[in-house]
Order: sequence, then structure tokens, then C-alpha cells
Amino acid sequence: MHHTERDRLFEILYNKSFIYRDNPPFTLVSGRQSPYYFDCKAATLDPEGLSLVGCIMFQAIRNLRPDAVGGLTLGADPISLSTSLEAHRQGVSIRPIIVRKEPKKHGTARWIEGLLDGVKRVVAIDDVITTGGSTITAIERMREAGLDIIAAAVMVDREEGGREAIEATGVSVIPLFSRSDFDRRRLG
Repeated sequence: MHHTERDRLFEILYNKSFIYRDNPPFTLVSGRQSPYYFDCKAATLDPEGLSLVGCIMFQAIRNLRPDAVGGLTLGADPISLSTSLEAHRQGVSIRPIIVRKEPKKHGTARWIEGLLDGVKRVVAIDDVITTGGSTITAIERMREAGLDIIAAAVMVDREEGGREAIEATGVSVIPLFSRSDFDRRRLG
């Protein structure tokens, strides 16, 4: 792992995606309140951040030899696509797949976009885990499609129980960064 690239991605996340606000706290998707807010799209839709996340995510999962990476649209998509591109640049084939939030309304009515021929081993991708709900939804949809989820890899683990909830489904979690990394920087 190139520490300079990892450090640079952390800087982008810290500066563009991370907000700490005690009062009033943020209301999260799960409905719970928190002083922490991570808008990972501010980093993954930044050209440099997008390039770096693919590079670092590929390094984190390459030894698992997945056939594909993907998760629930929209947060996972730039990460999956960038990881697939980086793998391709390194001569490794990892297909990106996209898990819809609802099935396609016409044609195939499928939940998953992407070529699944020959795909078995998948790393589930997410940007942030809080309760783990969106990651677990993606894992369930992919399992229904006959895929074997070999791990879940996320940009940021908020350390609020989501990792444990995902691991309870039998999937180990690989976080690139965790909330404590941001706290150390904020309080340091």
C-alpha cells in the first residue's frame, strides 16, 4: 500500500466529506442523530478522490481475487467503477456491478446491472456504514442472484454497530478508514 496515496485520500475525505457538528446534530438515513456526517460522494465524485479510492480499494481487496465488486446504487457506484478500472490497469479483471434500490420497471425486471456470466465471488462495496443496512440489503440482493459475497469493503466505518451487523450475516468487513481516524485528526 502506498501510504502517500492513502494519506492523500484521507485528506480529501477529511476536507470534503467529513463534518462534525455538536449542536444541532445531523439526522442520518437510519433516523438516528449524530454529530458526525460523512458525505463520501464529495470525495468519490472528485476526480482525484475517485482515482485514489479505486487504487486503494483495489489494493485492499486484490488478494481476495473477486470476480466482481458492487453495492447499492448510488454510493457504491463510483467506488466499484473506479476499483474495476484500477484492476484493469493492473491486468486484473474485476467487473463492476450495480445493485438497484428497486427492480427495473421494464424488460428483465432485474435488481442487478452488470454482466454476471462467470461471476461468483463478489466483494460488496459501500461508501459509509452506520447501521450496515444498505450494505446488508446489497448483500441479500446479490445472494438472491446466486453470488457468493466474500467480503464487504467500505470507505468509512462510522463505528456505530454496522460492522457487527454485516459480520452477523457471515461477511467480513474491510474498512479503508474508520471514524476514529477522523476523530484523531479533529482532536489532534
